[in-house]
Amino acid sequence: MTEKLPTIFLKGTAASPGIAGGRVYYLETGKFRLPQHSLGAEEVEAELAAFRRALEKTEGQLEELKERVEKKLDADQAAIFGAHQLVLSDPALVEEVEARIRRGVNGAQAIAAVVEELVEMLAQLEDEYLRERAADIQDVGNRILGNFLGVSPTSLADIGEPVILLAPDLTPSETVQLEPGRVLAFATAAGGRTSHAAIMARSLGIPAVVGLGEGAVTDLGQAQEVIVDGNGGEVILNPREKDWAQLREKEKEYRAHQHQLAFLRELPAQTPDGRRVRLLANIGSPADLGPVQRANAEGIGLFRTEFLYLDRDSAPTEEEQFEVYKEVLETMAPHPVTIRSLDIGGDKDVPYLGLPAEMNPFLGWRAIRYCLDRPEIFQSQLRAILRASAHGKAQLMLPMISNVEEVRRARALLQEVEMDLDRRNIPYDPRMEVGIMIETPGAALMADILAQEVDFFSIGTNDLIQYSLAVDRGNERVSHLFQTFHPGVLRLVQQVIAAGQAAGIKVAMCGEMAGEARAVPILLGLGLDEFSMGAGSLLTVKEIIRSLPYHKAQELASQALDLGTGDEITAFLEESIGDLELG
Repeated sequence: MTEKLPTIFLKGTAASPGIAGGRVYYLETGKFRLPQHSLGAEEVEAELAAFRRALEKTEGQLEELKERVEKKLDADQAAIFGAHQLVLSDPALVEEVEARIRRGVNGAQAIAAVVEELVEMLAQLEDEYLRERAADIQDVGNRILGNFLGVSPTSLADIGEPVILLAPDLTPSETVQLEPGRVLAFATAAGGRTSHAAIMARSLGIPAVVGLGEGAVTDLGQAQEVIVDGNGGEVILNPREKDWAQLREKEKEYRAHQHQLAFLRELPAQTPDGRRVRLLANIGSPADLGPVQRANAEGIGLFRTEFLYLDRDSAPTEEEQFEVYKEVLETMAPHPVTIRSLDIGGDKDVPYLGLPAEMNPFLGWRAIRYCLDRPEIFQSQLRAILRASAHGKAQLMLPMISNVEEVRRARALLQEVEMDLDRRNIPYDPRMEVGIMIETPGAALMADILAQEVDFFSIGTNDLIQYSLAVDRGNERVSHLFQTFHPGVLRLVQQVIAAGQAAGIKVAMCGEMAGEARAVPILLGLGLDEFSMGAGSLLTVKEIIRSLPYHKAQELASQALDLGTGDEITAFLEESIGDLELG
């Protein structure tokens, strides 16, 4: 008789909604048996040749993965593998491995040691971009080492029956293999809501819980069956009969709730006492429009244009950009499409654009700063946007603004493009609105002045929180300090909304906070005009808005802002949501 394994309850971060249970498929990654011998002088050249073959094979695998993701999701999601390909030519990796082989270290040990040293070095840094690059190097290093040793990489695509995937962590190479229907849900010891695994889980609609903690690795590896609650962030290993019964009940309730949400599709985002707001969606490419239309979004509040510049050897032409912008505008007409100008730099490395390596790329030459210094690239995009504006309701949004001079310089360049189009009798919308993202503390603090220069604000909370609190959300040592509901952050949001109202311009939000259920009462109460989010969150946010009187939301916002800590505000907002009659 098989001994019954103990039931273990774990709590992590709810990364992707939904609930599922089933048999465990445990993925243990990055484990290789390394040869221990040294090389003789006559063996060095053969070992170097074997290392170079491993690099070539890895290059081919990454190209295949990139193409698969572009077809499965979009070019924005596939960009990570373009970054991985760059690692293969990094002298810090390649030259150091070859140097060690020439000193007599066997290739496998040389690869493993160099990768480990690079990962440890980068993981100690505070900068989010460099920490993410550490994870990329680990992922690529494992693939090179596997190819060198002749060990086939783990293929989740070979899973033959529906399972719940458990793992210490999931790399981008592993995450791209997730198939809804085969992987019913997954849970990992590491990771957060902004990890590659979490983002792709939400894109694919796979329930997920991440960040269970290092102590959970042993328990995950010994489980045979599991329940993953991606709504509550809970995982039950080796569930009891009553846990399975509760799962069935929760699944029934979740399906009923999703069905109920579908009825909201045609209804306006309006509070019971008449406050009307607009719910829009964020997209990374035209491939994202399907879910947006199914959720009946009232427009695109953030169209990230970076995908046009990634995974290529030269900048996209004006005509290429025009066709893409036109497609999205015509698809969404008559609703507005807010096109963000090129937000490159920081975590997006594009070699042909001449971006230098920087110690602090998130504080460096990026976004509007880069565009203003490269007017030929910026104006090519502005011409494409203006031309496309004749085919729908386009809005231009400038990212990473920190002062008035940047806005004025950008508008001057835009005016030059308009004059050129006028001379050539090319149609465009002369009334196209121009707005800015408020994502730096400086912009938030002088929002009243900036409001005189633009047609709208859109608050980018992801960077605003990071910059305001001086917290790298990718750094596990300080990630607990990255608080969406930190009182200081909420006061900046309040100040921006108030400045927009005083100037008579609309204020939107396109950061993660806009799609966060707990944030809806306070944002609604502060007077936010537009919420823009991932399409999957839209109906849930609409349900809350339609259940919460505006005057009550104003009271909740006022009460929340009187609290002294982020934890207190979070608990207060969770209780407020719990008190609503939803569904």
